[in-house]
Amino acid sequence: MKQQIIDRLTRYVKIDTQSDPKSQSTPSTNKQWDLLRLLESELQELGLTTDVDEYGYLFATLESNIENHVPTVGFLAHVDTSPDFNTSNVNPHIIDNYDGQAIKLGETNRILHPDVFPELKQNVGHTLMITDGTSLLGADDKAGVVEIMEGLKYLIEHPEISHGPIRVGFTPDEEIGRGPHKFDVARFNADFAYTMDGSQFGELQFESFNAAEATVTCHGVNVHPGSAKNAMVNAISLGQQFNSLLPAQEVPERTEGYEGFYHIMKFEGNVEKATLQYIIRDHDRQQFDIRKKRILEIRDDINNHFGDNPIKVDIHDQYYNMAEKIKPLPHIIDIPKRVFARLNIEPNTEPIRGGTDGSQLSFMDLPTPNIFTGCGNFHGPFEYASIDVMEKAVQVVVGIAEEVAKKYDS
Repeated sequence: MKQQIIDRLTRYVKIDTQSDPKSQSTPSTNKQWDLLRLLESELQELGLTTDVDEYGYLFATLESNIENHVPTVGFLAHVDTSPDFNTSNVNPHIIDNYDGQAIKLGETNRILHPDVFPELKQNVGHTLMITDGTSLLGADDKAGVVEIMEGLKYLIEHPEISHGPIRVGFTPDEEIGRGPHKFDVARFNADFAYTMDGSQFGELQFESFNAAEATVTCHGVNVHPGSAKNAMVNAISLGQQFNSLLPAQEVPERTEGYEGFYHIMKFEGNVEKATLQYIIRDHDRQQFDIRKKRILEIRDDINNHFGDNPIKVDIHDQYYNMAEKIKPLPHIIDIPKRVFARLNIEPNTEPIRGGTDGSQLSFMDLPTPNIFTGCGNFHGPFEYASIDVMEKAVQVVVGIAEEVAKKYDS
C-alpha cells in the first residue's frame, strides 16, 4: 500500500489548489476545481455515487454491505492549500528509511533539521515525502484526501469487511476559515463524521479553540510635521499603543496546551490610517468572552483621550470549541479509540491549538472529531509526510467503518 499512497499523494500535491482569502467566491479559487474534478472521476471509477454542488463540495457514498441498519459515518478532508506560501510547481522528494539526520531541501539553503523540528525523530526508519524547498507540500490536507481514497479502495477490494453506509466529503477553502460555510449537512446525510486533518501519529482531537477575528482601525490626523504639535494624531502610534496594552505573554509563541492568546496577524498603514488584524483564541468559552471584552476595553481606554473616537474595532466569532457538541456523545470518540487499540496506536487527545472544519460542523449538528494524517510543519517549505503513518491512517479509516458496523450490527 505504501507505493499506492506515494503515487496518489504525488498526483494530488502537484495540483495547485491554493485558496484566496481576498476572494468572495466559493471556492475562492477556480484551481481547486482541478483536484475536485479529478477526485470526482476517481470516485466514480471506484463505483461510488457522487454529487458535487456549485460551491465545490464533493460528496460520495459507499453503500452498506450489511443488512441491518447502522449509522452512516462520514469522512472529510479539504482540497485547498494554504495561501501563506508558494503552492505552484510542487516537486515532492522521497526519503527512504529516514535516518534522523538533517535533510537539505533541493537546491535551496533550507534545511529540514530535527534540532529545529524535533518531531522528526519520531519518524526514524519511515519513508518521508518532503518538498524541494521552493514550495509547501500540500499534505495539509491532501494527505487526508489520500487516506480517505485509499480507505475506500481497500474496503471495495475487501468485501469481506462488514461496513454500513459511508459518506465522504472533499471540501474547499478550509485554509481561509470558510470550509463549512456552504456545507449542506442535510445533503451530506451522515450521523457523525471524522476529519482526516490532524498532524502527528495518534492524534484524536475533539477539543478546539473558541475563535474570533478582530480588526482594529486607527484613524489619525496627518499634518505637516513642522507644524504638528497638538494637531497631528499618528495612526501608527495609536496602533502601537493598542498592541502594547495586550498581555505580552499571551501570544502564540509563549503559550501551549489550554492557554489562549491574542495573535496580531497584520499591521499596516500610515499616519492617517492604520489597521491591525488579530485572531483571538481560548479553549474556555468564558475566558474567550473576556478576551474579546479586553479588546473593546483597550479601544475605549484610548478613545477616552480623544474627542472623536479614533479607534474602531470590529470583532466576529469564527468557530467554537467542538468539545461542547462532542463530549455529550462519547461513542463518537470510543469508536476510533477501539480502532487505535487494535492497531497499537496510543491516542493523543490533547486539544487542537487551531481549528478544523470539524469545529464549525459540530455546531451545525454534524459532530466531527479530527484524526491524524501523519504530516507536519504545515504551510511552509519544511512540510513533510510520513508515508508509514499515512498507511496507519488508512487502516484507521477502514477500522472505523468496520467498528461502526460491529457496534451497531448486533
